[in-house]
Amino acid sequence: QLQASGGGLVQAGDSLKLSCVYSGLTYNKRVGWFRQAPGKEREFVAGISRSGSVGDYSDSVKGRFIIARDNAKRTVSLQMNNLKPEDTADYYCATSYTARSRASTDFANWGQGTLVTVSS
Repeated sequence: QLQASGGGLVQAGDSLKLSCVYSGLTYNKRVGWFRQAPGKEREFVAGISRSGSVGDYSDSVKGRFIIARDNAKRTVSLQMNNLKPEDTADYYCATSYTARSRASTDFANWGQGTLVTVSS
């Protein structure tokens, strides 16, 4: 399983950085960040390729969030800038063998999420 951390309570416009630590077997898999708000379905936020050279984002976070990967440190980070109240959710990281997939059904090794709360 992956372990996400770094969540917290912030105000709108603030920044927060999430981290996802993974095992050595994850180096050859795509890693994705997802989020789930109360009463809503889990949604794709950002994903990064095995090498860390290619990141992709949902339209709702593009231009505000930055995903990065360090395979030597076995970490994928999600830098979240200009946070909005609608970003409030539990954030999860997971792995996939399917390049560029955004479907949660293609991902596995879900760990516990980290809660991000953005106040207005």
